Amino acid sequence: MGRAAAFLAALFCAGPVLADPQSEVLFSHKAWQVMAVAFDDGSISCDAEVSDPGESFSIWIHQDGSVQLVFFSSQWDFGEGDRANLQVEIDRRSPWRLTDAELYQQSVLFGLSDADAGARFINEVARGNVLYLRTEEGEDVQSYSLAGSRAAIDALFQCGDALPATSPSNPFKN
Repeated sequence: MGRAAAFLAALFCAGPVLADPQSEVLFSHKAWQVMAVAFDDGSISCDAEVSDPGESFSIWIHQDGSVQLVFFSSQWDFGEGDRANLQVEIDRRSPWRLTDAELYQQSVLFGLSDADAGARFINEVARGNVLYLRTEEGEDVQSYSLAGSRAAIDALFQCGDALPATSPSNPFKN
């Protein structure tokens, strides 16, 4: 994925002079798009997103190595600061429990802090056909097609591998 590396290098060199987030689509397949996104603070992330009008599910890899799930709906209005427990089920496999997910405006955000569990979850997404977002009690909220997810996840990881490493803001801390 030389295109990702070249785009990311150009964004990294631009640094914090960017006024608004800039993005470039690096890969499209079926319902998925993989993008490199540069933010006005100089950070760069990779995003794999499957969407329908007004709805989306994204997996983000950030420059610091963190991985985040984002569910979006134009119909939601959470405000700021609420949290919730929810379930995600891929096809008809056992549901994943996302505890203490952040509800922010029209999005549900959840960081995959456990690397092993996160890898298993992303692998399940890559093999899956449909992802179901549900309440903690198991009531359906939204579903997302995962058609083309294997190729999109591969492109996401290629993009993530091309992200420049971040340097610590405090050189005296590890």
